[in-house]
Amino acid sequence: MMKKKDINIGLIGYSMMGKAHSNAYRAAPFYFDLDVNPVLNTIVGRDPEKIKKSAAKMGWKNHSTDWQDLIDDPSIDVIDISSPNNTHKEIAIRAAEAGKHVFCEKPLSLTLQESKEMLDAVNKHNVLHMVCHNYRFAPAVQYAKKLIAEGRLGKIYHFRATFLQDWLMNPEAPLTWRLQKDISGSGTLGDLGIHIIDLARFLIGEFSEVTGMMDTFIKQRPLGTMTDTLQYETTSNEYGEVTVDDAAAFLARFENGAMGTFEVSRFSAGNRAGNRFEINGEFGSIRWDMENMNNLEVYFTNDEEGLQGFRTINCTEHVHPFAGNYWPAAHILGYEHTFVNIIKTFLDGVAKGESPEPNFKDGVMNQAIVEAVERSSETKSWVSVNDVLQENNIEKQDLIHQL
Repeated sequence: MMKKKDINIGLIGYSMMGKAHSNAYRAAPFYFDLDVNPVLNTIVGRDPEKIKKSAAKMGWKNHSTDWQDLIDDPSIDVIDISSPNNTHKEIAIRAAEAGKHVFCEKPLSLTLQESKEMLDAVNKHNVLHMVCHNYRFAPAVQYAKKLIAEGRLGKIYHFRATFLQDWLMNPEAPLTWRLQKDISGSGTLGDLGIHIIDLARFLIGEFSEVTGMMDTFIKQRPLGTMTDTLQYETTSNEYGEVTVDDAAAFLARFENGAMGTFEVSRFSAGNRAGNRFEINGEFGSIRWDMENMNNLEVYFTNDEEGLQGFRTINCTEHVHPFAGNYWPAAHILGYEHTFVNIIKTFLDGVAKGESPEPNFKDGVMNQAIVEAVERSSETKSWVSVNDVLQENNIEKQDLIHQL
């Protein structure tokens, strides 16, 4: 049997996303028959002691405190960017210039213009690219996509979605990097909202225009740190300014005529990760809730009277996308498997020489919608997504998702 080609991975970041990505690279060849072999070559982090421990724990051959080492290493094939948002642009562009493929956490960068520069770089240097919107890769979401693509719901009328959390409700929760615009680019809208924006585009199509509102409930927070599991420690009596949104809500019109409603918040008590959507069409409806991620609720209008109602499908059978590579039916999957599935898809793309969706085109489009919502919140008006793109010299036709 011919030996599979080794693909050397360089990962930047060892915290929550670094952990999720490391696990995915290790697990993907176990569950899937890949055409390439991912090698956990080098992991990078700023803290020398922590990165040394993380490398040993997560199975990386080498570790470094300087991401430039990955750029300079000719053996590295893929650079995985799992570091804070303000680092994405420079690393991705330098990686592309060095001829390395790029897998990047969302959001793609701080602004639409920066995201465009990243897309221009990967296109110019002809490297493969993908952005990590992992929720697309839950089997139930993939199955929802299949039902919609087959026309089982008919014309789509409504898409409504929320992503609600409550980890910031305590006013003494510290001022982490996610609450600072110069590091994160946006607050709840860019962190959580961009996920449900991506799900909407994946499932039903492109946005036409939006109108929204944003608010920051706690303006000042103490300096401190927070763990991957959102446990925090206040490390100073000093306070700093929160420069991003705590919550956002917006309406949308889609190019196919559907209406959309979206809400994101970190102040929704009792919601740990309330990432949910409902889609209503002429022949039925679909519901999904990430806190119960294996199940898809489906309703069809042509069911006979007396039996009509939402049915719950446990999407763990072999006919459900990705699910057949894991366990017998109803032996449920978890959050980590969404990363295994997207990494599997990315590695398949590397083997084929193709950039799978969602890629940097999707990252740019998602960022354009975020910026349209931000502008709408400022102007209290409807904002055309195409206008935002054109102002940044981006042609929408070059980005649109093919359903």
